[in-house]
Amino acid sequence: MVGYRFAHLTDLHVAPLPPVRWRDLASRRVLGWLSWQQRRQRLHRREVLDALAEDLRAQAPDHVAVTGDLVNLALPGEFEQGAAWLHGLGVPDHVTFVPGNHDAYVPPRWIGGWAHLRPFMRGDDDTTPADRWMSFPFARRRGPVTFVGISTAVPNPPTLATGRIGSAQLGRLRALLAELHRPGCCRVVLLHHPPAEGMTSWRRRLTDAAAFRAVLRDAGAELVLCGHQHRFQFAQLQGPAGPIPVVGGPSASLRSDAGDHDGGYLLHRLERGEHGWTFEIEARRLDPATGRARREFLRRVVPETNGHRLLLVEAGAREPASV
Repeated sequence: MVGYRFAHLTDLHVAPLPPVRWRDLASRRVLGWLSWQQRRQRLHRREVLDALAEDLRAQAPDHVAVTGDLVNLALPGEFEQGAAWLHGLGVPDHVTFVPGNHDAYVPPRWIGGWAHLRPFMRGDDDTTPADRWMSFPFARRRGPVTFVGISTAVPNPPTLATGRIGSAQLGRLRALLAELHRPGCCRVVLLHHPPAEGMTSWRRRLTDAAAFRAVLRDAGAELVLCGHQHRFQFAQLQGPAGPIPVVGGPSASLRSDAGDHDGGYLLHRLERGEHGWTFEIEARRLDPATGRARREFLRRVVPETNGHRLLLVEAGAREPASV
């Protein structure tokens, strides 16, 4: 299949944690720090993340989309470390990032925080001064694809990992998607929290998912990419011309034996056909025996009259846990 190729990474949780001061833990961070010390640092491994990045560079996609959770506790040093890791994937014009709930683990700061990520979240027409908060959504046209970035990152009370888009952002999204609706433009919407019913739990949900679905039902899009659940997922949302495929990606830093949550990343190939855009999805995952990434499975999303079919082209050693 020949066409435009882009990679989708999500839930990177870049390790290790930078030095933590006790005053940094005088917030919700203390629970996250305890979770990291007791469990999460054994699951999210820097060597897995770096090996997948090496494989990604060898695959040489046309673009890279990253859908949030770059950091763990939203410590200032984490944003600097995470931004350096993203720069290792390519120049900011080649890499697009949207934030997740861990990137807003505590109320986010701009200077010393999200400002490090601004080059990867900057729309083509963005004129916001460097010392000001940028606005979402943003749009980046790359070949036949326009990546539309949304923020669902909001601080949460302890034990919750929800996201919210907000009415102002949803209003701008509706207008932007309508403006971008033109022949030959594949609108790929990026957000962290899964927007389709049944993709996540109440504790981890997108609180205004119904309002987001209403925007897409009216304005349309060709593909929605998300993360948050640390596993491959496929769903569909109703659009004005038929169902819109939604693809959730696995965590890019999870080690290979982390239960049914297989770490890895997705490589998308797309081309325009008679009935719309066809997407080929290749999942690539680290093989612990060799220390190198390999193809886990290959699937194809084919447009039909009443929606899309998810076809298995090539199976790997383990099938995705949720489809």
